Amino acid sequence: MNPAETRVVLMGTPAFAVPSLRALLEARYQVVAAVTQPDRPSGRGGRLAPPEVKQAALEAGIPVFQFDTLKDDAARSEIEELSPDLFVVAAYGKILSRRVLAIPRRGCLNVHASLLPRWRGPSPIAAAILAGDAETGVSIMEMAPAMDAGPVVASATTPVLANDTTGSLSERLSVLGARLLVETLPGWYDRAISAAPQEDPLATYCPLLKKEDGHLRGEMTAAEAERAVRAYSPWPGAYVLYRGERLGIWKAHVDPRRLEDAAPAGAFAVCSGSPAIAFSNGLLVLDEVQRAGSRRQAGPDFLHGERGKLEPLATLA
Repeated sequence: MNPAETRVVLMGTPAFAVPSLRALLEARYQVVAAVTQPDRPSGRGGRLAPPEVKQAALEAGIPVFQFDTLKDDAARSEIEELSPDLFVVAAYGKILSRRVLAIPRRGCLNVHASLLPRWRGPSPIAAAILAGDAETGVSIMEMAPAMDAGPVVASATTPVLANDTTGSLSERLSVLGARLLVETLPGWYDRAISAAPQEDPLATYCPLLKKEDGHLRGEMTAAEAERAVRAYSPWPGAYVLYRGERLGIWKAHVDPRRLEDAAPAGAFAVCSGSPAIAFSNGLLVLDEVQRAGSRRQAGPDFLHGERGKLEPLATLA
C-alpha cells in the first residue's frame, strides 16, 4: 500500500482519538475528513465546546463533519462522496450500521481501549479499574455490526498502575493504540496480516457511564470505593452526600484499620487528621475533596473547616 494514496476517514470524538489522527498524518496517510459528534454544552455557563478531535482536525486543515446521526441518507451520501478506502474509528461514540460500515472500499478498523473480548462496550477503561484488573491494553479490531465483536487484528498490553485514573490510563492507552494502529495498518491493508475471531464466551461488557454512577455506596468495600474514585476521574467524578450536599472525592487511599466503636459501614470518621469513610473492611481516607461550587482542597484542610469534627450521624445512602 501507499499511505499517500490511501483515503482515510477518521471517526472519533474525545481526546483518546487525537493520537490516532496525528499518527495517521505523521505516517502520510491521506486523511480526507474527520467525523465527530456535535459540539456539546460544557462548564457552568453551558457554552458549546468542540470535541477534541474537531480541534485537532481543524488545526491540521482537515475537513470536519459533525452529524447528529448517520442513519439518514444525506449524512451517508456526504461520506460516500469522500470515496474513502478506510474508516479508522476511535471512541466515536455511535454505533455504525451495516450500511455505514460498507462505505469504505477496504473496510473499517477500530482502536478499542481493552484487551478484547474483555470489556466490550463504551467505558472499558473505567471498567478495568473498577474490576481491579492488573493489566489492560488496546485492540485493533475489524468492525462488525455487533458491539466490539469483530475479529482482532492486533493487541498490546499495559499494566494498570495503583494510582491510575481513567484520565491517566486513557492518555497512555491512546498513545499505545495510535502506535499499534500505524504499525499494523499496512500489513492488514495488504492482507499480509489476518484478524482472529474473538472468543465470544469470554466476553465481558461495560455500560455507558452515567452521572449518578459516581455516588459511593455504603455496601462497597473500602477497596471498591477507592477504585471507584480513580475510575470516575475525571468523569463523572466520585462523590458522597455530606450535610445534604455533594462532596466530590478526587483522591483517596485505603487504611485497613477498623474503627474501635464499630461504626456502621458508610459512616464518616476521622483518621489521623484526615476525613474518612468507614467500611466493614477498613477506612477510605479522603485525600482530596471538593464541596459543591468550591475548589478542590486537601482532606486535612476540609477537616479543619469542619473544626476537626465530621457530622457524626452522616452515613452513605
